[in-house]
Amino acid sequence: MDTGENDIILELDGLKVGFGDRMVIDGLDLAVRRGEVLGVIGPSGSGKSVTLRAIIGLLPKRGGTVRIDGADMDDLPRNARRAIERRWGVLFQQGALFSSLSVLENVEFPMREHLDLPPALRREIARLKIALVGLGPESHDLRPSELSGGMIKRAALARALALDPEILFLDEPTAGLDPIGAARFDELVRTLADTLGLTVYMVTHDLDSLVAVCDRIAALKGGKLLQVGPLADMLASDDPWLRDYFHGPRARHLEFERNGK
Repeated sequence: MDTGENDIILELDGLKVGFGDRMVIDGLDLAVRRGEVLGVIGPSGSGKSVTLRAIIGLLPKRGGTVRIDGADMDDLPRNARRAIERRWGVLFQQGALFSSLSVLENVEFPMREHLDLPPALRREIARLKIALVGLGPESHDLRPSELSGGMIKRAALARALALDPEILFLDEPTAGLDPIGAARFDELVRTLADTLGLTVYMVTHDLDSLVAVCDRIAALKGGKLLQVGPLADMLASDDPWLRDYFHGPRARHLEFERNGK
């Protein structure tokens, strides 16, 4: 990635999100650079997925600002907001495919909702998106219940790419995949990001994904930003949680250091 630090596509300023008496995110400041893959980590309950959902408008904010390309999402009229929302794609942890639709119909769905395209063209674009994520024509007519975990992730990713987004939001994309499937999915995300020039905001707990995919890592803790930077900065941190995370028994930190990220 070669992007200036001032080229910010997504900015959170004092974001606050809560449920009842509990404040999950309490004044989060974070900037995401155009064209980078940012991995978002944190302890269980730190609000990683809550933050993602607040950014895309699925959860209400209690305070703070979400800016896309400098535009405050709260200040935009409905049509302008919808135009910005069409610039992002989302892959939820469980895929969230429509169970009654085939893979092809799932990928077509965003185009059906947002674009005025002839059915034949819409279907052809869906076929191209499905091929882009590594699924073959034999998957087109399958329902989600007929797919493996890895195929569900890829079909959901094809749907997230249906509108040619600039920003891709991924929520635990390798959760539930075996190590081989997870590694292949990491490779796919990195290739797509580089080839399509995507900005990727990826919530993950997968150490291998941080190494294989991410340009920078943002660690959340206590509802705020604990630290953000490349992997080398995380490895060098004296914060107790970061040390446990990156140097604990499940962390292959020698491999991390050899990657030099």
